[in-house]
Amino acid sequence: MTTAENSADLLFSEREFTFTEPDFQRVCALIYARAGISLSASKQDLVYGRLARRLRALGIRSFAHYLDQLDEPQAPEWEHFTNALTTNLTAFFREKHHFEMLAEHLRQHAGHGPLRVWSAAASTGEEAYSIAITVAQNLHRASDEVKILATDIDTSVLDKGRAGIYPAERIDSLPAKLCAHYFQRGQGAHAGQVRAVERLRSMIAFKRLNLLAESWPMRHKFDVVFLRNVLIYFDKSTQAALIEHLSRYIKPGGLLFIGHSESPHVDRRVFESIGRTAYRVLEDARYG
Repeated sequence: MTTAENSADLLFSEREFTFTEPDFQRVCALIYARAGISLSASKQDLVYGRLARRLRALGIRSFAHYLDQLDEPQAPEWEHFTNALTTNLTAFFREKHHFEMLAEHLRQHAGHGPLRVWSAAASTGEEAYSIAITVAQNLHRASDEVKILATDIDTSVLDKGRAGIYPAERIDSLPAKLCAHYFQRGQGAHAGQVRAVERLRSMIAFKRLNLLAESWPMRHKFDVVFLRNVLIYFDKSTQAALIEHLSRYIKPGGLLFIGHSESPHVDRRVFESIGRTAYRVLEDARYG
């Protein structure tokens, strides 16, 4: 073993739990195989901090022993492991220009039948509720004609999204009239919190989905898909495979939005660029 390796192992061993370089590499391999997430060496502290909570909860003293809990593909601990390593950073109306484009698409869609929108990395639901508000403001039809699917691999954040309850400061940057119309402020024990109104909650179905699963359960195509700020966790080959799979779930003329820092390969036989991080599926899309 080299001096550098000795130093690394010493650094890890000084922590509360034994966490070696091989342990970290094992974590990287497991989360990549399970969820396609590619962890760089700079994520060692993040991995330790998030998984250490599980070791404490289970009374386990070493990462090697903890990771043994994942030897079986159906082991209950997989859900906790995946939840812990999934980064969930979101906000209401994040990347505002996407919602402006969504609003225009909705107005053009009016009267053309049921509308389906997919928030494909929904996290705690702020994106899905931003979509629902945009729908309510621009498509004046009964909400049961609009279906929003919100999916994530992390079950804990889906529970939060389904409840639609947030700290009041999360909506401080939104117009006061919009807040008053679409959020209820908590009283008593719930003071300092807001909840999305039932009209919005009824539009959204929160479901667990691993985007890298070989098949997805949806049997219909979507008018609009938000796939934002998730591709950055995948390597280029995984990004390309996911975009190719996803393209078959978007209607001709439908929209795809990705995150502002993402630049995946997009098949020009299927998509046309219509603005910053926004694409439309061609009417005569030719799939590879």
